[in-house]
Amino acid sequence: MISIDALAVEFDGKTLFSDISFVINEKDRIALMGKNGAGKSTLLKIIAGVRKPTRGQISAPKDCVVAYLPQHLMTEDGRTVFEEASQAFAHLHAMEAEINRLNQELMERTDYESESYMKLIEQVSAMSEKFYAIDLTHFEEDVEKTLLGLGFERSDFNRPTSEFSGGWRMRIELAKLLLRNPDVLLLDEPTNHLDIESIQWLEEFLINNGKAVVVISHDRRFVDNITTRTIEVTMGRIYDYKVNYSKYLELRKERREQQLKQYEDQQKMIQETKDFITRFKGTYSKTLQVQSRVKMLEKLQLVEVDEEDTSALRLKFPPSPRSGNYPVTMEGVGKAYDGKQVFSNATLTIERGDKVAFVGRNGEGKSTLVKCIMKEIDHEGTLTLGHNVQIGYFAQNQASLLDENLSVFQTIDDVAKGDIRNKIRDLLGAFMFGGEESAKKVKVLSGGERTRLALMKLLLEPVNLLILDEPTNHLDLKTKDILKQALLDFDGTLIVVSHDRDFLDGLVTKVYEFGGGRVREHLCGINEFLETKKMEHLQDIERKNA
Repeated sequence: MISIDALAVEFDGKTLFSDISFVINEKDRIALMGKNGAGKSTLLKIIAGVRKPTRGQISAPKDCVVAYLPQHLMTEDGRTVFEEASQAFAHLHAMEAEINRLNQELMERTDYESESYMKLIEQVSAMSEKFYAIDLTHFEEDVEKTLLGLGFERSDFNRPTSEFSGGWRMRIELAKLLLRNPDVLLLDEPTNHLDIESIQWLEEFLINNGKAVVVISHDRRFVDNITTRTIEVTMGRIYDYKVNYSKYLELRKERREQQLKQYEDQQKMIQETKDFITRFKGTYSKTLQVQSRVKMLEKLQLVEVDEEDTSALRLKFPPSPRSGNYPVTMEGVGKAYDGKQVFSNATLTIERGDKVAFVGRNGEGKSTLVKCIMKEIDHEGTLTLGHNVQIGYFAQNQASLLDENLSVFQTIDDVAKGDIRNKIRDLLGAFMFGGEESAKKVKVLSGGERTRLALMKLLLEPVNLLILDEPTNHLDLKTKDILKQALLDFDGTLIVVSHDRDFLDGLVTKVYEFGGGRVREHLCGINEFLETKKMEHLQDIERKNA
């Protein structure tokens, strides 16, 4: 359907990738993988037509509709949520207006035998056939279903888009793309601003929609659930696997082991050849053999080994100072803003060593309760922190609190204690600040880079209660694995607000669900919780149908 031929991208004298070729077929669901900076987003932009390659071309059928969701959007204000989502059908309304205009022209003209009149009839017929093949009768119902699936309430439909945060505007844009029913959907980190329920809805939509999807995502569970093919961008080339992400990891490991063996064999051969040349360089009887081997080395194509897998690096927290048995206890805690009750009567006890998740739809009070624990805002009810509780807090705006005049290395060097000091370079590399990147000043870092640095800084400070609010949004899969392993080894208490099911799986043993103004405790892991929720949803449907 879409053919990518001999694609190359070069800038600032560097080659991002060269001679890339592959085909996106109907019904393909492709994960575009690779480390940050490998060129995934650039490749997606080129396929979308918003960026030009240095060389090569993209070809697609004339009537192929491609829709692209970038990581960052600039949205316009002036419409309600429902009106903005309905813009998905604006091109069809424009087509209808054009058909009406052409029909009016046919009625007014009298040159029935002319060639131009015949052409006009053909044009109207072709446009009408295309337009009436599209069922617009239920478009309002489709808009409603899509907005509800992505987490909006009916009461949001008539609110101006200007009242919503960037994450919610991203959902409106996603709704518009899905409603266009494109042949190929290109999604760059679509789950960053979605809660667990909306991610599950999006998964089901993409699987059942039957159209082609290319997605970049750091949400492993999402990628595994929806994709059937994995294209890895690495070191300027691609590898195409007809399997999902988990299976691709196994095949990639095998590929790297083979490359390493070939590399070692070649290095051994090169060294033996150089030794021969050095040994017999001045020997008349060996002149031809020496010259032959020199030429062979000059023409030799070196075996390349793919970028090092840093997932084996283990980050260990400093030992936690001992806290009391109950770091956090609450009784009847609630919070209201501008007369709207976010939640009420939250009564819970978090014991020392607990690892718990706060989950629920956006806007139900997860981050609000965290701010109550941090004593950043006042609240109803009683909230008590236990003896000797020392909190490490990662807020969603944590990146803005870094010292802009320090370098990346200085930021980490200032807080690293003990054995970890000897591994700062490795640690920086694992969090994508290897080599020259570690010398960058904080002031020139992107938002995502600052977030990663702030998280690293926090993980090196000795605390016994860690509170992390959406820590994985800007982390790639390997870095997430390193963080998750560190949190599993952490001997203190953990509260994590997250929508990343794979990250939470095996990490937390207790789930607090926020919704409908309540906070409910579930004494289980995230998978058991999600299974329970599906049962509850089925019961809800039965009650509605009764």
